[in-house]
Amino acid sequence: MAALTDAELKLLQALVYQECGMHFDERRIHFLQDRLQRRLKECQVDSFYSYYRLLISQEGKDELARLLENLTVNETSFFRNKAQLELFHKYVLEDLLRRKHESRDYSLRIWSAGCSTGQEPYTLAMLVADALAYYYLRNPLPYEMPLPKPLIPGPWRIEITASDISYSVLRVAQQGAYNENQMSTVDYSYRLRYFDKVGDHYAVKKALKEQVHFDFHNLKTEYLPQRNDVIFCRNVMMYFDEAEQKRLIDKFYRCLNPEGYVFVGHAESLLGLTDKFQMVHRNSGTAYQRVEIKS
Repeated sequence: MAALTDAELKLLQALVYQECGMHFDERRIHFLQDRLQRRLKECQVDSFYSYYRLLISQEGKDELARLLENLTVNETSFFRNKAQLELFHKYVLEDLLRRKHESRDYSLRIWSAGCSTGQEPYTLAMLVADALAYYYLRNPLPYEMPLPKPLIPGPWRIEITASDISYSVLRVAQQGAYNENQMSTVDYSYRLRYFDKVGDHYAVKKALKEQVHFDFHNLKTEYLPQRNDVIFCRNVMMYFDEAEQKRLIDKFYRCLNPEGYVFVGHAESLLGLTDKFQMVHRNSGTAYQRVEIKS
């Protein structure tokens, strides 16, 4: 097996960083080396330098995408980090629905950045549908709702954009079919309302699926979904160094509507990185709300 020299490692580290902002420090070098070895073998290239030359060539674009895909750990599940989702469901959505109702703006935009195989955005869609149903129990419409009741009652429009740097996980997410093991954190009432049992899989119902739009996005670029009310970007920032984290937080600030919210991973924090967000904390769930600069 070809040995990786320090010079080659630095070249490849710099290329990955420049492409997607992922930073591999001492603790994660072994992981990077392991993934590089696998790709080398797959491409039948005899040295890391030849592999690097391939990556920066015109023909190497697909291989570069494949390498980046191999460097992300696509770990996800439905209803992950319950305390945080409780905060989103009971507090953040309540706040947004009330504010939007008052300003007669009936659109809600949510971005799930680094959505992996789709469990997070589908979870958010279920929680939004729930919150709207509950909202209308307490604030009945002046007219009868048509039957069967729509999942998202008018005049509301929900848009959930789910993005990832990996095309293969986006394909899985788009199919929206999950096995029993993947469904272990989805309780019976949610399965009943939002999934159809098809053979040994659960398929996301069409009405819920229509609320989520999957797209390829690289967080390193500027072309990101705009005018969001909420951004979920959990367990993604930990791949970045501090400079890249700060740049990303600035982008999130620009991608949010006034007083919008950001949710980051359990082990991640915006504290000490920015003064553009303030922390919101309820029953061990944490989010960050955009601070509006008074002119």
